[in-house]
Amino acid sequence: MAEEITKCPKCGGEYVYFDGSLYVCPDCAHEFNPDDADVAKDSNGAELFDGDAVTVIKDLKVKGSSMVIKRGTKVKSIRLTDNPEEVDCKIDGSSIVLKTCFLKK
Repeated sequence: MAEEITKCPKCGGEYVYFDGSLYVCPDCAHEFNPDDADVAKDSNGAELFDGDAVTVIKDLKVKGSSMVIKRGTKVKSIRLTDNPEEVDCKIDGSSIVLKTCFLKK
């Protein structure tokens, strides 16, 4: 199966290798499982689904605005996007896309 993986999904590196449980890119140190490539996961590795409620784990500044999303903010009814690293949601009436690495279920 290692011959099937030719490039790192994060940096595009060509020297990806299998370490026994995950694929590893020596260029950017990204570890991944190709079977989980299209699955959205939170910061703890829990799978996310449409309609889930999540909590923000870090204060986030919103680009182009003076708004700050505070740590501990609960976000209800998230929507998954085409990118498994991002979810769409509404906070204070504003539609915002958040990175899943800053969320926990």
